[in-house]
Amino acid sequence: MSGHSKWATTKHRKAAQDAKRSALFSKLARNITVAAKEGGDPNPDNNASLAAAIEKAKGYSMPKDKIKTAIDKAFGSGKDAANYETVVYEGYGPNGIAIIVETLTDNKNRTAANVRSAFTKGNGSIGTPGCVSFMFDKRGQIIIDKEECEMEADDLMMMALDAGAEDFGEEEDSFEILTAPDDLEAVQKALEEAGIVLASAEVTMIPQNYVELTDETALKNLQRTLDLLDDDDDVQAVYHNWDE
Repeated sequence: MSGHSKWATTKHRKAAQDAKRSALFSKLARNITVAAKEGGDPNPDNNASLAAAIEKAKGYSMPKDKIKTAIDKAFGSGKDAANYETVVYEGYGPNGIAIIVETLTDNKNRTAANVRSAFTKGNGSIGTPGCVSFMFDKRGQIIIDKEECEMEADDLMMMALDAGAEDFGEEEDSFEILTAPDDLEAVQKALEEAGIVLASAEVTMIPQNYVELTDETALKNLQRTLDLLDDDDDVQAVYHNWDE
């Protein structure tokens, strides 16, 4: 077994922070709209990406009417049919911390300006596409809260590996399962059919190595950038290799 504790801890912390923000539903709605549109089907039974987006929204107690409105927007039946597109930015924070920002936007000029401003205010800079993404691995990631899981760690690990998982990690309060991106759905389905409650299941970017920051000014600058990005409605996810 090998662990990716920093990533799992970061995800849990970020989820707790996000749940407190009123902008969360807006981000979840955009994610649903894009998943529905790109999948070409408003029925989650026939659209795996939409099903995942809906499950994520339900995990944050997003009302059913808001989920329906988000799906309707994808096919122009909502009041404000929207055309969102995915734009990814890469750049550097203080001391060369690698940062990837995934956005869903209906106004690229606005989003680019906001993301650039977030980097600049934290003494960082936007880079060119590909400048830091090679430092990350795209993986499917499943998090399971220990309090919600009665299965022993070894049994859970074997079940996950048999279903196609590549790695299994155990932390103080959670289990982490890593898969190839294309295998995430199969592993997720196998676990759910076995009655395992999943805290999250998504394709994400995991750093190959982490960078420590000890300088107080650098720490404050990086946190400022991350906070500004986190508060931007256009930003769906932020990945970095800061060793928290």
